[in-house]
Amino acid sequence: MDHDITDVPQGLTRRARDFVKIHGFRVRPSKGDRFRGRWIALGIPAHEIDRAVEYEARWGGFALPPAPHYEGGPRVLSSDIPEGSPAEGWWFDAGGQRTSVPYAFMIGPGDEFGIHSELWTPLHATVEGWVESVALAYHASMWATKITKITGDEVEAIQLEGYEPVQEVAGLADTWWRGPDSLVAIYRGEAECLSAPACRTAFVYTGLDRWGLHGG
Repeated sequence: MDHDITDVPQGLTRRARDFVKIHGFRVRPSKGDRFRGRWIALGIPAHEIDRAVEYEARWGGFALPPAPHYEGGPRVLSSDIPEGSPAEGWWFDAGGQRTSVPYAFMIGPGDEFGIHSELWTPLHATVEGWVESVALAYHASMWATKITKITGDEVEAIQLEGYEPVQEVAGLADTWWRGPDSLVAIYRGEAECLSAPACRTAFVYTGLDRWGLHGG
């Protein structure tokens, strides 16, 4: 049964905590360790099972509003059987796709949040970074006086002198930048994962005051 969120995970900014609490909901998470014995029998290391179980306990069942890119992101955050090898590392599902996209949302060997198709592409260093990025997108779109979408090669021409990276999103392929009166979100994940440079996308949110730039 769906229910309101009263147990927002620690480690988020106030802006992201409020976003999760107000705009999200949580279905009852599954008991991630119920398949432990079966997974051990398949040769999956106990440490990797522990990671999936911990993710499920912390984030399992969280449903957030759609992200502005990746066709909205995962519908509900949840883990599944780890996949990989000792040589390559191990991944597990971060949550099922909300729409039909040619990749899966995964948690990587270093707990990164990313997308996986033929290539693994970490978007954020942590799942908290993904949540922060979605929360910031909603905040920026609410307070900006103008939003400009840029794609393809034009993304690389964006001038970021005088901007600073938004640290809380823990950006890897995807990054956020804060300037004097604007925020810039740059999404390179699909371009890298699918070897499709035309998929590079950026959103520039302008006309922001101090609250609009930070929001907590």
